[in-house]
Amino acid sequence: MPAHAFAHVRHWVFDLDNTLYPPEIDLFEQVRARMTAFVMEALQVDHDTACRLRQQYWVEYGTTLAGLMREHAMDPGPYLHAVHDIDFSAVPEDRELRARIDALPGRCIVYTNGSAAYAERVIAARGLTGLFDAIYGVEHAGYRPKPERAAFEAVFAADGLETAAAAMFEDDPRNLAAPHAMGMRTVHVAPEPLPAPHIEHHTRELSGFLSQLLR
Repeated sequence: MPAHAFAHVRHWVFDLDNTLYPPEIDLFEQVRARMTAFVMEALQVDHDTACRLRQQYWVEYGTTLAGLMREHAMDPGPYLHAVHDIDFSAVPEDRELRARIDALPGRCIVYTNGSAAYAERVIAARGLTGLFDAIYGVEHAGYRPKPERAAFEAVFAADGLETAAAAMFEDDPRNLAAPHAMGMRTVHVAPEPLPAPHIEHHTRELSGFLSQLLR
């Protein structure tokens, strides 16, 4: 992967879950469990139905929250608070990752389909506090989720991001389609590569990939 492919990049956009920390930490499993519990209570359904709806809404609408808002007029505030009330003790600090993000030229931001408050707690657990120029959650996109292009446009406009000079790092391949169409470099962070026209680069591990850009 030639570093010159990113030589023009001055805006670095990082997803949060399974991107700024490795998927084997499985922090999001706690979130999924709390999503299921929330759906069970809010809709008065059993566990299996709640699991089915959680997955169905994620597939159809981009996030479970988007489906709950669309199908059930759900208030996003209580949902976001409930599903992100988890234990962060398993999340280790990563000084190497911090140093490599800090060395990138330009502006670094986090953009997640979770809440900004949740992102801040994950970032703190990883030892990355104070590193990013801005942290954006789903609330900053009017609760529209990635992969909707309108969600990206809202966040990028608020940030003043220049997409032609930007790169997006993301574990969910769906969420790279809009950034690619907007002229951004796209990097899929996942255990296995997924061939797709909107995925330009793949890495199993973010810190190692960034080290190649800093040579």
